[in-house]
Amino acid sequence: MYLDQKCSVYNRMAVAAFKGFFNGECREDKRMERKPYARRRVFVQTETGCVMGIELDRSDNAHTVKRKLQVALNIPIEERSLIYGDMVLKNDLSTVRNDSPLLLTRNFLHRSSSTPCLSPTAKDIQQTDQSGPIEILACANHLSSTKEMVKEIVKAMKIGIDPIPVCGGLGGAYYFRNRQGDNCAIVKPTDEEPYAPNNPKGFVGKTLGQPGLKRSVRVGETGFREVAACLLDHDNFANVPSTALVKVTHSIFNVNDGVNGNKQQERKEVSKIASLQQFISHDFDASDHGTSSFPVAAVHRIGILDIHILNTDRHAGNLLVRKIDGDGGLGQVELVPIDHGLCLPENLEDPYFEWIHWPQASIPFSEDELEYISHLDPFQDAEMLRMELPMIREACLRVLVVCTIFLKEAAVFGLCLAEIGEMMSREFRGQEEEPSELEFICIEAKRLLEERNMLFEKVKAGESECQFEIDCEEEKVDLTSNVEKKLASHTSCRPLGGNIRSPLSKLDENVEEWTEEEENVIPSRSDEYAFVALDRAPTVPRLLMSMKNVSTGEKSWRHGSAMQKDGYLAGTSSGNRSVAEQLPGSTSFVKLDDMSEEEWVQYLEHFQNLLFPAFSNRKAGSLGQRQRQRLGTSCQF
Repeated sequence: MYLDQKCSVYNRMAVAAFKGFFNGECREDKRMERKPYARRRVFVQTETGCVMGIELDRSDNAHTVKRKLQVALNIPIEERSLIYGDMVLKNDLSTVRNDSPLLLTRNFLHRSSSTPCLSPTAKDIQQTDQSGPIEILACANHLSSTKEMVKEIVKAMKIGIDPIPVCGGLGGAYYFRNRQGDNCAIVKPTDEEPYAPNNPKGFVGKTLGQPGLKRSVRVGETGFREVAACLLDHDNFANVPSTALVKVTHSIFNVNDGVNGNKQQERKEVSKIASLQQFISHDFDASDHGTSSFPVAAVHRIGILDIHILNTDRHAGNLLVRKIDGDGGLGQVELVPIDHGLCLPENLEDPYFEWIHWPQASIPFSEDELEYISHLDPFQDAEMLRMELPMIREACLRVLVVCTIFLKEAAVFGLCLAEIGEMMSREFRGQEEEPSELEFICIEAKRLLEERNMLFEKVKAGESECQFEIDCEEEKVDLTSNVEKKLASHTSCRPLGGNIRSPLSKLDENVEEWTEEEENVIPSRSDEYAFVALDRAPTVPRLLMSMKNVSTGEKSWRHGSAMQKDGYLAGTSSGNRSVAEQLPGSTSFVKLDDMSEEEWVQYLEHFQNLLFPAFSNRKAGSLGQRQRQRLGTSCQF
């Protein structure tokens, strides 16, 4: 009973936090609360990767900034827009903070191959860009140590100690060294990512801002996410190295000529926006040694971070291993997670968690870990990212909120790391990929939201007068309560059982069985959470039926409201045009950026109410659950 009461109180507090956070008017954009500087500087990056620093006067607007770029870089500015995160800047630049990176991109992403995008020479840039060799644009909590590291790198560059290109990986990366010649930082330019225009390894073909390796992570935006992961690793809980977003100038960087990705023969100094991460000396990575001896606490902490930020690419190669006992054997080791450029996608994606089948992931969380999880605040984290990394898109922040709530509720319920990771991971049946259990919950929450909106509109239009007998004088007062009563009748929950993820071929059979028996079902297990779900979420049959309605007769599961027939996302913005409105639709099952602020709050309430029934169902079916078929090390052929 104590846990039931605790969870009930926790849920009420969480829902109150949702409503309180958006109380009154819709949330004001915190990007606009920062007072404008008397004199500011911005770093404008073209879609081909070149960067120029511009000092802003009070009278400057988006048009004057583009004119300065045209004069300095000799590039056309017609039908081009300045992008600041989700915002397309028109004239007013007061919301742009000091040292922010902006992107100059074409209004229409397609272009003819007969008009190559050429990068400017260093001479053109230096006519107006007077910034230093390395400028810190955004940084995590280790600002002082990062500044000292940058100073040491600059001193080394002045005495001729140049960076060294990193051979591995799909994107461009460089080891920057200190005056002793030791590696002290790894720099990854955003325009040298896979598919980016200046990728040095042949993986080119897209401009900055287009969908990348993961369609919900755009080309040129992985560097922002590297910094975000460091910012969200509170108190260095998971041991993420210090990371900053910088503007760096050097001749070592790669610049391709034209659209074919041919490298320039003559090296010239060029400025780039890049992530700069502290280099961690290590003995090997997790793929080079057995993982069974890794510390349980280290695996848990990295896993908690991966779930918190929805890291879609946690493989053994980006877990560094350091020996800390100094002997020749493995002994005591320390794990260091790196490469977080594919976290915080714009839509829910299928994550890859290397640790999901490690024995450590099946061990329950410790008290310290549970306490850390309990103190995670998704809304505070989202606001922090809005302030420190205003170029992070709102869709990414909504993914952060959903995943953090999911983690917190799952930890309270008593799920272990492996169980949480499995609920977030998709499963392959034959040649088809099915949504994860988390995605099923999100889709059902969206269905409940749409059902609520339709009922509200019906009541508002007076179509339900015969059912509610609303007096004219009390119509306005009783409108909301009548809607809530109607919704309650549609969302009453009964004890759950069976597998929430039944195949489509069994939907009719499952629904019929539940429809006949659900009124008389009595839970047989003694799980203290067996009755937590009562009166809080729809039944499994309703969820299954909603899934069937989404895509019966289709090979892939897809939420109908997330995509238009022409393959482009439906625009929901008013006033300011969103960049996402021209982004080609992805194959993601769940999209979170197509809701208004008010709908988002209601959606979160539905989402949270669905969690405990899903967790109960997970626990009930976990003993007999067959091995999941996954890509990677756990894939069965």
